[in-house]
Amino acid sequence: MAEDYALPPAAVPRRFEKILKVFIAIAVIFLAGEMIWLLGISPFRPFLKIDISGYDGISRNEILAKAGINGSSSFFSTDAGSIEKALMEFSSLESARVFKHFPDRLRILLEARQELAYSLAEMNGRTVPVLFDSHGVIFRIGAPGEYFPEFASVAALPLISGLVIEDPYPGMRLPPLFIPLFKELEKIAMYAPELLTAISEIKVNPKAFSGFDIVLYPVHKKIKIRLSELNEDMLRYTLLMVDVLVSRGDEIESLDFRSGIASYIPKEASSE
Repeated sequence: MAEDYALPPAAVPRRFEKILKVFIAIAVIFLAGEMIWLLGISPFRPFLKIDISGYDGISRNEILAKAGINGSSSFFSTDAGSIEKALMEFSSLESARVFKHFPDRLRILLEARQELAYSLAEMNGRTVPVLFDSHGVIFRIGAPGEYFPEFASVAALPLISGLVIEDPYPGMRLPPLFIPLFKELEKIAMYAPELLTAISEIKVNPKAFSGFDIVLYPVHKKIKIRLSELNEDMLRYTLLMVDVLVSRGDEIESLDFRSGIASYIPKEASSE
């Protein structure tokens, strides 16, 4: 009669321990291989994905060329700070931020300069329009007689006259003296853009020693408005005053608010 064969009680745990050790060894090998791939190989391989967003006014090829990114660029060979600095050479950019995502992705986020106003400059003996932002940075120069037809909003931008701009170039900065005025215009454009559409020209008249006065030219009204400063409340008040005086039929050449009290100069009969 055959007898049943059974493993000794201690043999079962030892067999389980052996299987567990084999499983752990295999897991460690796979994990080590994954770590070697992630840390030792992937970061040195060319980027699998490069995202560029925020502004499409510069071609992808131009951006990559300026950034020095090519087919061999990788996570470890790329310096985000250097790329940002290089991209800021594009005068049309307000900012450029570069993010490296481990192990093989690059993201470039661009922000374009926002046109605030335009002015006229002298270049090679000819008058050309220049477009600038609230920081006073000129980022677009037109040809003589060209007023940036590709910028649909330029028609609504005010002309800033009285600025002395000679031989302009992209990236050129206007004098810091006028930055406070540009910042106020930016606020008005953001919160009360309808006020700016009522003004065709803003002229700055530098004073003999420091600062400057402002002369506004309302649209469709031959009246000069003289101010010592410009902000939303002042602009709203002066335009209201002009509408009131015009509705009354008063013949006025200019309004002067520089002393804090409104005064006006009537038109002479001979000048009509």
